[in-house]
Amino acid sequence: MRAWLDRGVAVPGGRRGKWLVLAAWLIAAMALGALAGKLGEVQDTSANAFLPRGAESAQVNTELEKFRTDDLLPAVAVYSTEGALTDEVRQKVDADRTAFAEIAVKGQQVPPAVASDDGKALMLVVPLSGKDQAVLAEKVDELRSVAAAHAPPGLDTEVGGPGGATADAFNVFDTLDGTLMMATGLIVIILLLLTYRSPVLWLVPVLAVGFASVLTQAGTYLFAKYAGLQVDPQSSGVLMVLVFGIGTDYALLLIARYREELHRHEDRHEAMKIALRRSGPAILASAGTITVGLACLGFADINSSRSMGLVGVIGVICGFLAMISALPALLVICGRWVFWPLVPRHGTPVHKSRTVWERIGSSVAAHPRRSWLLSLAVTAVLAVSAFGLDMGLAQTGWFQNKSESVVAQEKLSAHFPSGAGDPAVIIAKTADADRVTKAAEGTKGVSDVKVVGRTPDGDRTQLSAVLPGAPDSDAAKDAVKNLRERTDALVGGTAAQALDKQLATERDLSVVVPLVLLVVLIVLIWLLRALVAPVLLLATVVVSYFAALGAANLYFEHVMDYSGVDWTIPLLGFVFLVALGIDYNIFLMHRVKEEASLHGHRQGVLTGLSSTGGVITSAGLVLAATFAVFAGLPLVSMAQMGVVVGIGILIDTFLVRTVLVPALALDLGRRFWWPGVLSKATADPSTAQAPSTDEPGRDLERV
Repeated sequence: MRAWLDRGVAVPGGRRGKWLVLAAWLIAAMALGALAGKLGEVQDTSANAFLPRGAESAQVNTELEKFRTDDLLPAVAVYSTEGALTDEVRQKVDADRTAFAEIAVKGQQVPPAVASDDGKALMLVVPLSGKDQAVLAEKVDELRSVAAAHAPPGLDTEVGGPGGATADAFNVFDTLDGTLMMATGLIVIILLLLTYRSPVLWLVPVLAVGFASVLTQAGTYLFAKYAGLQVDPQSSGVLMVLVFGIGTDYALLLIARYREELHRHEDRHEAMKIALRRSGPAILASAGTITVGLACLGFADINSSRSMGLVGVIGVICGFLAMISALPALLVICGRWVFWPLVPRHGTPVHKSRTVWERIGSSVAAHPRRSWLLSLAVTAVLAVSAFGLDMGLAQTGWFQNKSESVVAQEKLSAHFPSGAGDPAVIIAKTADADRVTKAAEGTKGVSDVKVVGRTPDGDRTQLSAVLPGAPDSDAAKDAVKNLRERTDALVGGTAAQALDKQLATERDLSVVVPLVLLVVLIVLIWLLRALVAPVLLLATVVVSYFAALGAANLYFEHVMDYSGVDWTIPLLGFVFLVALGIDYNIFLMHRVKEEASLHGHRQGVLTGLSSTGGVITSAGLVLAATFAVFAGLPLVSMAQMGVVVGIGILIDTFLVRTVLVPALALDLGRRFWWPGVLSKATADPSTAQAPSTDEPGRDLERV
C-alpha cells in the first residue's frame, strides 16, 4: 500500500481508473445497502454487553436464564405520597392492579400491593415478557398511562424496576443511531461550507464518507453475524461518528494537497497523482496508528470497551479506503469547477500572503523554550483536576434527564428497606443451598437472605440478599466482596456488576494503556525514521490527555453536576485521544520532515507549521465537533466520552500541534530527528524548491 502511494501508479483519479473506481463504489453501495440496514439486528443489548468478560456477575446473569422459563421481566409501579396513604389512594392502586392484569403476561397474576413501613408508599409488581424489547417498551408505556390516569391529588406514580429500566434504555438506544447520523452530518456540512466557501465542494467528501459508512455498517454486520464480533448500541453509535470524523479529516488533507498541485499542473489527473503520492503516506500512517490503537482495546476485559475498539477498526479501515479511492475519483471527475468560486488556476501562484500560522511560527521560533514551557504549564494546570475524578457513575445518574425508572428507583429506596429494591443475587448448587444461606446470613453487611426459586431440573437454587445502602454504593460492594469470600456460590446483581466493572477497569488501564503507547511509538518510529521525535510526540499527546481529562472533570462537576465519571471513560478517552491526537502530529511532522530535507530543520518546522495550519485546524474542528454531538445525548457515559475526546482534540489542535510540538522541535534543533539522517546533515537550501501554503489555511482565516 505504501509503495503504491509513493509511486503514484494506478491512481484512482486516472483517466480510466476514476470511472472504474466510482462504478465499483456505486455497485458496492447498492449491493451492501440492505446489509448496512441490518446492523441493529445484531446489536447485543443485554447487561453482559457492558460487563467484563468472565466476570462473576456476568456468570450469574447467564445462570439466571436457567430459572426463566417464560422470559419474565417484572416492572414495578410505585405509588407514593407526602403523608399517610388514604382510602382513595388504596382504591386507585386496587383499580390499577386489575387493569395491569390485562397488560401482564397471560397466565401470570399481579400480586397484591406491598405497603412501605412508613405508610407512605405502595408497590405493585407486574410480570412482563422481556423477549421483545420493543413490545416491552410499549407495555411499560401502557402501565405508565394507567398509573398516571385519574391519580388523586398529591399521589406520585412511577413505573420502574427491571422492566421499566430496560424499556427506558431501549427508547434511548432506539433513536441513537439516527440522531447521531443527522447531527454529525449537519455539523460536517456546515464546517466544510465555512472552510471551503464553496456551495459544491462539500458534496464530494460527504459523498465519499457516505460510501465509507455503508461499507462500514455492512462489514460490521457481517463480522457480527458470522465471526462473533460483539456490537452494542454504544459502539454502533460511536462507529458512525468516527467514520464521519476521520473520513472528513483525510478528505481535508487530500483536497488541500490536490488544490495546491492544481496551481502547478495543468492536467488535473497529474495533479491528483502527485497529491495522492505526497499526502497518501501521512493518511496511511494516520489510519494505521488509529487502527492499531483501537485494536489494542481488543485486550480489554470490559465487553463494551473491547467492542468499541474492534468495531472502530472496521470504521477506520473503510474510511481510509474510501478517502484514497472514491474521493480522488470524484474530485477528478468533477474537474476544477468543483472549487468554485475559489477555482485554482494553473500557473497562478499559491497563496503567498503572510498567514496567521506563519505569524504563530515566527513567534514560537523567537522564544521556543519559553513557548513549550508555557504550553506545559497550561496543560499542567488543567491536568491537576484529573487527579480528583470521582469514579463510578451512580445508577440514578445514567441519564442526562432522569428517566421514570430512575425516579421509581429513588422512590423505592426512600420508602422501602435500603437495598430491598435491588438485592444481590446468589446462585448455589441446591445441595449446598442451606450451607450457603447460613454463610450469607452471617456475612457482614447482609441483612436478609431469602430463597427465590430453583431451576426446573432442581440443580441450582437462587437466593436474594439485601445489602446496605444503594446497590452501587461502596457499602454494597464491600458486602459483595464479603459474600464471595464466605461462600463458594456465584454472587451477582447491580452491586456485584459495579464491583466487577471497577476491578476490570483497573486491570484494563494497566494492560491496554502501555500496549497502546508501545504500538503507537513503533508506528511513529517507522514513519519518522527517528527516536527522539516519536517519544516527544507521544509524550505531548499523553500530556494533552491529562489536560483534557482535568478540564472535562471541571465541566462535569461544576456545570453538569454529574454524580461521577463512568468507569470506562479514562480508558476509552485515552485510547481515542492518543490515536486521534497523534493523528495531527503525523500530518504536521510528515510535512515538516519533507520540508526539512529541502530547507533545513528550522525552516522545515516553520514551513510545515504554516502549510498545514489551515487543514489541520479544519480537521481538528470537524473531529471535535463530531464528538461533541455526544454531549447532547441522554446517556451520561456517552456524553462524558464526547466531552473528554472533544476537549482533547481541541487542545491537540490549538496548543499541542500549534505551539508545543514546534517549540520542542525548534529548541532541540537537529537532535529532534536523532538518530535519523536529518539529525546528521542539513539539506542545501540552494537546491530546494520554494515552500508552499495550503489554500484551506486562507479560507479558514476568513471564518
